[in-house]
Amino acid sequence: MKDYSQFIPEVYFEQIPIKNLVSNQEYQRNLSAKHVKRAVADFNLCQINPVKVSRRSGINYVFNGQHTIEIIAIVSDSRETPVWCMIYDDLDYEQEADIFANQQKYVKPLSPYEIFMANIEAGNDEQLIIKDLVESYNLFLSKQKIPGGICAISTLEYIHKKFGFHILDHTLRLCIGAWDGDTNALNASILKGAAKILVTYGDELKYNIFKEKVGRCSLKEITRMAVERNNGSLGYAEAMLTIYNKRQHYPLHLSRLYKAGVNEQNEKEEEISEYEEVANVELSEC
Repeated sequence: MKDYSQFIPEVYFEQIPIKNLVSNQEYQRNLSAKHVKRAVADFNLCQINPVKVSRRSGINYVFNGQHTIEIIAIVSDSRETPVWCMIYDDLDYEQEADIFANQQKYVKPLSPYEIFMANIEAGNDEQLIIKDLVESYNLFLSKQKIPGGICAISTLEYIHKKFGFHILDHTLRLCIGAWDGDTNALNASILKGAAKILVTYGDELKYNIFKEKVGRCSLKEITRMAVERNNGSLGYAEAMLTIYNKRQHYPLHLSRLYKAGVNEQNEKEEEISEYEEVANVELSEC
């Protein structure tokens, strides 16, 4: 009989009270208060994974799961609460650091599309609402850029969560109407830029004027203008609004867009920081 022991980690499981666990080793990242707060607000016991512990000289050193124990401590309101631990004996400090550094090296993260579709199967309202809205425009959600498909999944969720159904609906209507359903008009930058304009100016923005003037401009030209003006969606919003304002008797003042852009930049920096700490967000979209 073949010996499979070389493929089985020498670990055992034990419930250990949080107060008896030691974390914050030098090789670990700093605790993200924002991540902990968000997880506490949306706590789900089924999402809790065993904490990885190295037992050295009778001390339980956490080398994977320091956020988990803080989340459970807050939710349970006690550091007496036990958590399931996967315990490694006889590891030294350098081995712990090496496991921590390389534990995600060969893990394939879920794509936004895969996460979204799993939420659909779970019957979660937000994703079902977004899917129904997209399909009401005779479009569909897609893994890649193809005619009739929207692959900027995270952007749709971002706009819906931050600004609500009404803005997402008007954003889609604006972009689809202006460029006759061109798939390139449904990428993350264009959608976010259009949403920013709608949020900033509301009913002051005239749909017919936008369609006539901005829609007449090629998406390549808008992209070129956006890159020259500003980073991210703010650059696209500036480019589209500049075209919209040409020969207008009562143009929409760009200064209002810049004020909104300061808040967006702060949020963007927070999002980048959160990515660096948690390493669980998407880097780019089609």
